[in-house]
Order: sequence, then structure tokens, then C-alpha cells
Amino acid sequence: MHIILGATGHVGSALAQALLARNEAVTVVTRDARKADALKTKGAHVAEVDVFDAAALHRVIAGGQRLFVLNPPAPPSTDTVAEERRSLQAIVAALEGCKLEKIVAESTYGAQPGDGIGDLGVLYDMEQALQAGPAKTPFSAIRAAYYMSNWDASLQTARDEGKVHSMYPPDFKLPMVAPRDLGEFAARLMLGPAESSGPHYVEGPERYSPGDVAQAFSRALGRPVEVAVTPPAQWEQAFRSLGFSDAAAKSYAAMTRITLENRQEPDKPERGATSLDEYISALVKRSTG
Repeated sequence: MHIILGATGHVGSALAQALLARNEAVTVVTRDARKADALKTKGAHVAEVDVFDAAALHRVIAGGQRLFVLNPPAPPSTDTVAEERRSLQAIVAALEGCKLEKIVAESTYGAQPGDGIGDLGVLYDMEQALQAGPAKTPFSAIRAAYYMSNWDASLQTARDEGKVHSMYPPDFKLPMVAPRDLGEFAARLMLGPAESSGPHYVEGPERYSPGDVAQAFSRALGRPVEVAVTPPAQWEQAFRSLGFSDAAAKSYAAMTRITLENRQEPDKPERGATSLDEYISALVKRSTG
């Protein structure tokens, strides 16, 4: 049995579908079982558990052999770093006494030690905690590139205003990856040998800039689309205007700055098959279907 934490998000659901397509037994863990109806229809077992309930989470994990960990993103209106460290602690506590064959976890490009740097610090801590778990369970970390799905929210402004808003310069090339490709790669790791490996860097077939995103929207929508850049001095305010708490705005701005100033250049990243054009075209088609 494969246990998937974060199974109703972009990557977790892609992983669940990839495993179910291979006729694997899958239990998806979610706070709201209604969000997993589509996966249940495809044959998944559903465990409705709050990730902060370590005892209940332990009972679910103990019933499986292999575990996929995606630490759930905290609501941006909270202190996201504090909340995500709290959920990570609950997950680690839930693993006590579980005899698993393997753990695969979703991390990120740029994961590094540090406070106040958003997911970069939290997910680095997750990697370290899971790798050093008391049972010494074989562990593999996936360091994912920037999700193409992060541009989903730009569809409305591209359609209504002819603009894609970005904190990166129009020509800044960024490793990006489609969630479906992450799910497929995670499935291969989950089904692979019970041994530690990684970190595995996973990105798309090539790197893309915000300008490439604007052009992809332009082609899919059949109208001109340009990049509207938010300068660094306005980053924190821009996050706050989207409903982020002060603490979250500061950590997300710090994470953005690190990504901009410290390019990630892994020697041999794993390459997904989905191009940015394919992803954006499918996004637009779904919105009009």
C-alpha cells in the first residue's frame, strides 16, 4: 500500500493517478474527503485525517509500506513558516514506530538551511528530518523546479488585461515543471528499489522566462499578452495585497530574492516531457470547456 500525504494538490493527485494507472494500492490522506472523490472513483482508499493529528496520521501510515510526503502549504494569511514547521513536526512524530520500506518526499530547488526564507528553509529541514529518521528508512528527496501551475492564477489577468504579473524580469530563465511530470517521476521512485537516493532535481524539457509565459498565453488566447514586472521594493506590499500576512510576505519576498540571485544549475536534472506551451494551452482549454 502506498500512502500519499498532500494527495489532493497538483503533485499529490498526479502521483496518485500515476500509481492507480499501474494498478497499485493507494491510500490518499486529506483533511477533506470530498476533495478526493475523483481519486476514490478511480480506486483509491481515502483517509480523512488532519495532518496536525499525529496519532491519527500514525495509524494511517502504519498501514502502508511506502510513503510520499508533501508538507501541506500553510494558508498565506498565517505565519506560513511557523505553520509549515508545525505540520512537519506532526508528520515526523507520526512516523515514530512505523516500519516503512521507503519514503519519498517533495522538496524544492534551492532548499537550504535558514530562517525566514519560506519553503526553502522548511523543506530543507524536512529533508534532514526524514533522512535521519529513527527507523533509518530508505529516503529519496525530489527537488522540484518552479511549478508551471503557479501560473494558473495568471490566466485571468492574461485574458482580461493582456498582462502576466511577475516579480522576475521578463527574460529571467527559470527551471519550471508540470505537476503531472513530477507525479510520474515520483511514481517511479515509489515503485523503485527500497534504497536511499537523491536529491533528484526535476524540471521540464527546457527553462522558461516570464516572457515565455506571456507568449504561451498569447498563443493560447489569441491576443497580445505582456509581462508586468513588480520591482523588488514592492514585493512585500504586493504579497500583502494578495492576503499574505506580514510574516508570510517577508518570507516569500526573501524566497523570491534568493531564487533570482542564486541560479540553480544542477548538472543532470531529470527532464519532464511537458512543455510550457502544452501546459498553458491545456489550462486555457480547461477554462473554456
